[in-house]
Amino acid sequence: MTTPLTASGTTPAPKNLVARFIGVLTAPRDTFVSVVAHPKWFGMLAVTTLIIAIFSALPLTTEAGRQATIDQQVDTMKGMGFEVNDQMYDAMQKGAGRLPYTTGISILVVSPIMAVIFSGILFAIFNAAMGGEASFKQVLTVLIHAGVVSTVSAVFSNAIHYFRPGAAGSVANVGALLPMLAEHSFAANLLGMIDLFFVWYFIVLAMGLAVLYRRRTQPIAISLLSFYAVIAIAVALFKSRGGGA
Repeated sequence: MTTPLTASGTTPAPKNLVARFIGVLTAPRDTFVSVVAHPKWFGMLAVTTLIIAIFSALPLTTEAGRQATIDQQVDTMKGMGFEVNDQMYDAMQKGAGRLPYTTGISILVVSPIMAVIFSGILFAIFNAAMGGEASFKQVLTVLIHAGVVSTVSAVFSNAIHYFRPGAAGSVANVGALLPMLAEHSFAANLLGMIDLFFVWYFIVLAMGLAVLYRRRTQPIAISLLSFYAVIAIAVALFKSRGGGA
């Protein structure tokens, strides 16, 4: 297990949960030095997952929020080439009342699983492929703490959707800022995949991994953002050539 040191050559002091949460947003590198030296992941995972679950369910407690989510699901299915008939749409409408509960529960169940999976991928890349010496617990802790940015995204977007119902998804995607683009075009689909909170998240994650593996932040950030860009381009191409074309 790697143990980063402070500038004075001493082991950094542990931080409490609140300090770590705020520190990821205000001083991520210094916070990750402490997080890596004292890898505690459960409390942060519980807090961030619960906040995301609550705020993701919040807009779905309104009729307009549920309808916006259904419309988004229909558009996504059509964009992927699936035909949504009247029976399918009616079934979605009948199940709309359960959306706050199913959404919240699914986040509580799926989020920890995805954290373990993505941590395993990063662990394999940096340890097995690049000769790193970090423990899986440290990688998991870094990934979960970077998720504070995703938590802020969930709070920000869903609070806006609750008080101004009628939309769904992140309010920080670049496509939403350029409504003049032709609907379902490649440009609209691509920019709709670019979320400023995701960019922030990957940069913070890169900082954490750089501290953990004692590497430069820039190459890691470029690699993560490049991966994100490839996924965004692939999805945009698929949607623009599919049913949403």
